Amino acid sequence: MVPSSQEAEKQMPAEPGQDLELKSWRCLVFYLCFYGFMAQLRPGESFITPYLLGPDKNFTREQVTNEITPVLSYCYLVVLVPVFLLTDYLRYKPVLVLQSLSYISVWLLLLLGRSVPHMQLMELFYSITMAARIAYSSYIFSLVRPARYQRMASYSRAATLLGVFTSSVLGQLLVTVGRVSFSTLNYISLGLLAFSLVLALFLKRPRRSLFFNRDAPVCRGAAPSELDRMNPDAKLGRALLEAWRDWTLVRMLRELGDNLRSPQLRLWSLWWVFNSAAYYLIVYYVHILWNVVHPTTDSTSVYNGGADAASTLLGAITSFSAGFVKVHWALWAKLVIAGVTAAQAALVFLMYSTNNIWLCYVAFVLFRGAYQFLVPIATFQIASSLSKELCALVFGVNTFLATVLKTIITLIVSDKRGLGLPVHSQFLVYFAYFLVLFGVYFLGAVLVVLQRFRASRRAPQPPELSPAKEKAMQMLSEQEGGLSSLQPEALPLASQEQNQQPEAKA
Repeated sequence: MVPSSQEAEKQMPAEPGQDLELKSWRCLVFYLCFYGFMAQLRPGESFITPYLLGPDKNFTREQVTNEITPVLSYCYLVVLVPVFLLTDYLRYKPVLVLQSLSYISVWLLLLLGRSVPHMQLMELFYSITMAARIAYSSYIFSLVRPARYQRMASYSRAATLLGVFTSSVLGQLLVTVGRVSFSTLNYISLGLLAFSLVLALFLKRPRRSLFFNRDAPVCRGAAPSELDRMNPDAKLGRALLEAWRDWTLVRMLRELGDNLRSPQLRLWSLWWVFNSAAYYLIVYYVHILWNVVHPTTDSTSVYNGGADAASTLLGAITSFSAGFVKVHWALWAKLVIAGVTAAQAALVFLMYSTNNIWLCYVAFVLFRGAYQFLVPIATFQIASSLSKELCALVFGVNTFLATVLKTIITLIVSDKRGLGLPVHSQFLVYFAYFLVLFGVYFLGAVLVVLQRFRASRRAPQPPELSPAKEKAMQMLSEQEGGLSSLQPEALPLASQEQNQQPEAKA
């Protein structure tokens, strides 16, 4: 008897090429993580705002707050979707190279630009770098099998966080201990970014991607040539219809509509949209707030890098600890979100009201830690019931909606064509924003608890008996027990008959 092909493959010993392939993808993952670490080494990033407001550039605080920084939100909204689609269509590497080139453009404009339009163009290039971050986070999944996705995701995230932490610490040490000027720090950042561009040029370009570059589907039924001969007039229409139905994005949009019935998916997606919008606005403007709270011309007394390093480290710790939280999320999710949102509102109010720069630093560190605590929980709750492709689409839609909301708030609150509020007043608006979110989530949590309480009370319960009836029931049960003791063989005989019935049927 000839063994099947699968059995023959199982009997064959492992080929030496498999070991080479294993070493190959390990080298690729290590190289990609090294690139992710080096791409984050921008020690001058934490000090861009004091550099713009200092004697090197001499921009006013109103120009930075109401004319330069708002452009980042507008440009990010414009480039987010095109970069997302190009990332998949071009298979990651070209977008990573574009990201490195955009970073270099940012620092060239930062060093050489002298006017507000130059700085606004710098924000355009910086928005491209932000949109292109999806290329790095999704690139690694094209290198390994699905069984290794979780481990590889942790490797890439660890490399990125370590790079951000090292960059912030390095920048702070160079400014405080080395007494390096902000201008020199930006030249160092430019050199490191040029090195990361060289690393990006040697990345391997994958053959597959999530949406556009998938494996060709297996044809079922009659061959296309036979169908064309049977009905040649419908060839073009059928081809277009099948291409539309088989397009991955269209299919996933239909699946997304079906999955929106899940309450947990709706809850955490809404949290992602509304909380992320305000979170990133605070990250954008907090450096300007620090300059208002602690205006100084002495660069050695600016500790922005230390605050960024501490917030990155605390964010990594809270993200890791969130994986060990065991909560019945269907019941307590809204209450947990309400508690974290209340803490964020209090921290934003502290940043608004304090005149102590160290309290402002601590409040920002704790604020970022609170947000990063809920991010992995939201990620798991959204992704637990979705496929990999659909999960990527949901996160893309959530990010886009958060960007739209962030842009609307920026246009109304920050832009000089809107209210044009100073940074202190903006943080008061953000405090009110988080306070409203807390009220909505807390009210939702109370309603969920009340619904559960009412459902438990409506459950059927045994009727209460009077003492006389309880005594009569007890006497009746004792009498039944005495009667059953007089017939010890009844139950064994019945069990024997039940055991014989299956044998007779057999």
